[in-house]
Order: sequence, then structure tokens, then C-alpha cells
Amino acid sequence: MNINTHHKIDRNLCGTPVELIEGAARVSLTASESMAADELGLVHGGFIFGLADYAAMLAVNHPNVVLAWANVDFLKPVKVGDQLIAEARITEQEKNKALVEVIVKKSKDMVFSGKFFCVITRHHVLEG
Repeated sequence: MNINTHHKIDRNLCGTPVELIEGAARVSLTASESMAADELGLVHGGFIFGLADYAAMLAVNHPNVVLAWANVDFLKPVKVGDQLIAEARITEQEKNKALVEVIVKKSKDMVFSGKFFCVITRHHVLEG
């Protein structure tokens, strides 16, 4: 796998790439205790979003890709210990813009779906 983006991502929080092909990516994440929002082990949705966002960035796989907007649905709860797989694929692309659809599954159950609008900037967004 030739990963060109987000090299410093903490894979314990955002997942580990398991497949990367042009325009698509799969990322795996096991929900950990540090992601729990309560004593019952409900995982905070921000971690699910982070997994999906990372998968979208990998599908684009450019050093300067950033998220411009996202439209997402949280479909089912996730709990500590759940094994998640995010599947991302570019559905539309034009020059420096890409629409990436992402689903996150827990076993065969879809727990999240979203559309991520990604932009490839000319320079790193923190470099003026």
C-alpha cells in the first residue's frame, strides 16, 4: 500500500488501512475503552466519524487532501470491543475535488454512512 496522506494519524483512534486501491480504501478499527462515552461502553460518534473521514482521505490519497464538508448518518450504536470496517470509494471526481461515499460496518450491520466532499489544495492548508 502506497499511502500518500495523513501519515501521522493515530491508528488506535482512526483505524488501520487494510486495503488501498485507486479511488477506494478499507480501514479497520476496534473500538477501545478510551472511546467510551458512558459506563455502558457506548462509543462516541466522533470516533466513528474519524474512522470514516480517514477512509475518505485514503480513497483520495493525496498529501494535500482536506475535508470541505460531510453529510453523515449514524445508523446503529457502537460499543467498546466492536470491530469496525470503513469502506470508502470516490463516486465523483473533478480536477481537485472528490465526492467520497463511506460506509462503516460492524460485522454485517451498517452503523454509519456518509458523503465526504474532499478538496485537494495547491499547498498544505497550514502553509498559506
